Amino acid sequence: MIRLLVGILVWVINVLYKDRPYPRFYVLETVARVPYFAYMSVLHLYETLGWWRKADWLKVHFAESWNELHHLLIMEALGGNRVWSDRLIAKSAALVYYWIIVGVYLVSPQSAYHFMELVEKHAYASYNKFLHQAEAMLKAEPAPEIAQRYYRDGDLYLFDEFQTAQVPESRRPIIDNLYDVFVAIRDDEMEHVKTMVACQQPQDQACLSPHEVGSLAGKTPESLEVIAPSLEMTPDRPQMG
Repeated sequence: MIRLLVGILVWVINVLYKDRPYPRFYVLETVARVPYFAYMSVLHLYETLGWWRKADWLKVHFAESWNELHHLLIMEALGGNRVWSDRLIAKSAALVYYWIIVGVYLVSPQSAYHFMELVEKHAYASYNKFLHQAEAMLKAEPAPEIAQRYYRDGDLYLFDEFQTAQVPESRRPIIDNLYDVFVAIRDDEMEHVKTMVACQQPQDQACLSPHEVGSLAGKTPESLEVIAPSLEMTPDRPQMG
């Protein structure tokens, strides 16, 4: 089922946007945000009902959605949303996929994370192919202001937060032209893949907020006992991951 859902999304994008890269990426990034919204919606519901609290996963998923938002803003700055039909297709697909992923996440969190792993792998391959095809053109174009603000000049806390395989502050993209922007976006997608893989691991190996891991590293076992309840699930619910 998961591969079928991803296959439908990829087929539609490939057919409709074969020779229109910016609208293609606009649609892809619009849809790519909504699974993270779905994860957070279900996690908030569980916490409201008192079943479990996954504060670290909420923070990571919000950071992932924040990263995808800036990918989307970059595509909008490049004119990817200029045509009304592209906006309609993107938002309609996003609405459908949101509710599908909410349902899947309620039944099987691992399957929902696997869905996003496959989507992000497709996004990485798409951006990588585009970089090879349009390298000269991209290097001749300036980086959009929104990309400079997000990757270089702004607060990079949330940029670090979604990359659970990286040490915070260890990755700082160079943003001198549009080619650099697409390299950064492509590499972001692979970091999402790594985080989605981590979310599918057994609970004792599952991902934590990168900043949380760093802050816990220097704490004593006694102090960790105070922090742990805010990060753990209650035992009367099945474990996730």
